[in-house]
Amino acid sequence: MTTCKMSKLFLKQFFVLLTISPARTISFVPQHKPVIESDITKLKQFIQNYKKILVVTGAGISTESGIPDYRSEGVGLYARSDKRPVQFQDFLQSKSVRTRYWARNFFGWPRFSSFLPNQNHYTLKQLEDDGKLLYVITQNVDGLHYKAGNKKVVEMHGTAFRVICLSCDYEIDRHKFQKTLEELNPNISIESQEMRPDGDVEISEDTMASFHVPQCPHCNGNLKPHIVFFGDNIPRHRMDKIDSLVEASDGVLVLGSSLTVYSGYRIMLEAADRHLPIAIVNIGPTRADKLATLKIDARCSQVLSPLQFGR
Repeated sequence: MTTCKMSKLFLKQFFVLLTISPARTISFVPQHKPVIESDITKLKQFIQNYKKILVVTGAGISTESGIPDYRSEGVGLYARSDKRPVQFQDFLQSKSVRTRYWARNFFGWPRFSSFLPNQNHYTLKQLEDDGKLLYVITQNVDGLHYKAGNKKVVEMHGTAFRVICLSCDYEIDRHKFQKTLEELNPNISIESQEMRPDGDVEISEDTMASFHVPQCPHCNGNLKPHIVFFGDNIPRHRMDKIDSLVEASDGVLVLGSSLTVYSGYRIMLEAADRHLPIAIVNIGPTRADKLATLKIDARCSQVLSPLQFGR
């Protein structure tokens, strides 16, 4: 192929990507009204007024990267499917549940691990670089804050990028674990791309029945993603870190979370007890709206993208 033809092919593919990418990346964003210009001004003023802002992020900042959430009306997992996330006790007690989980996660991993940060994540990176951000506490397990370059991050519910043993201190990188699963299951091919918020996909019962999951190479214990499952508890040391960050902050900014899960709402209660100002940006109501100094009903990027600091 000549250089000219290659260039034309590249340009054609590039413009195709420009055409389809926006639709794909916001396909999991619920319906919403355009942001009000005065709300952008109010949020900018909020950020300028405080020097140690603690940011709490939820699934709503990552839906624009193409990762679905659980609860959004019409587009969340609960709205599109009757499937529910695995419960921690079920994972502990049932080999079939563990096999089903890892089989789905195996098929979903290549796509889940390839998701990229969006403008929301990069704006928070900018705020960190400008010294306006105390820390990010994220309820997400997608690692996108780190991919964007943020260093001051607490992953409240853990990370999908590590695998741990439930019986000893063994730990392995999720990418390396994927290779182990591939070696154990060489004849299984991907059947679906119906992505879930924690990175797995829908597959057939026959595929799950034939799927092989390794045990811990050190103690033969059960392996689990380094994620806080539903029904599990956030580690005490992590909660202590979060408590210390609330105490050290002078304002709290919530981005893309309904705060339905108590672990996130608890931060708002603690902030309110300390009389800290709270700003919330989310599509639809949240559990902490009554505690908020400022509530903006909008898509996060509509509010964050226009902000310019330290320039």
